[in-house]
Amino acid sequence: MRNTWLSRAGAGCALLAAVLTVLVVSGWPPLISYDERLARDLHAYAVTHRGVTHLVRVLSDWVWDPWTMRALAAVACLWLWRRGDRSRAVRVGVAVPAAAAVQQGLKALIGRDRPQWPDPVATAHFAAYPSGHAMTATVVCGLLLWLLPARAPSGVVAAAWTVAAVSVLGVGFTRLYLGVHWFTDVLAGWLLGVAVVSLAAFRHACPGRSPASPRADGPAR
Repeated sequence: MRNTWLSRAGAGCALLAAVLTVLVVSGWPPLISYDERLARDLHAYAVTHRGVTHLVRVLSDWVWDPWTMRALAAVACLWLWRRGDRSRAVRVGVAVPAAAAVQQGLKALIGRDRPQWPDPVATAHFAAYPSGHAMTATVVCGLLLWLLPARAPSGVVAAAWTVAAVSVLGVGFTRLYLGVHWFTDVLAGWLLGVAVVSLAAFRHACPGRSPASPRADGPAR
């Protein structure tokens, strides 16, 4: 059941990301118009509320920065490796740099310009689509949720999901608020991030064995 849910979620998000990419590359007017209108409204607020803007920059540049997220993933990899859970350590260790490669490749391939302002409140380099911040946060938070023990207390699970949701949605908002991304850049980052997590976490059940017990002669996990 869990494998089915993961595969469907990943396939659905990958398909939506593909459709979104086609619409962005073709310059579909309704979508581009929405991007521009939302960017203008947020920028108008950002330039007149410097205190809020400073806080948002701290969140975007430090708390939810891609390198902060990758550092968390690296810690998780080391922890898994020391526990002897080499399979999941490798999955996390491969998924995070693979996600970075995918988003950098798409940026280079599509070459979408970032929003341009006469009075910017922040700067960013390279192409806009997809958002690396949004994709990296989605991948890392999704993988950390996947690593939660199956028997973790419900309160811990709820807290973890809350922190992950706030981080993923929050980093997307900060990139829009600071005027360095279009909404569709962030949306693509979220969708592609879910697809990568689904691929990394998906496990093929072995015939004749319970999905909860990867080894027939070993304890259930």
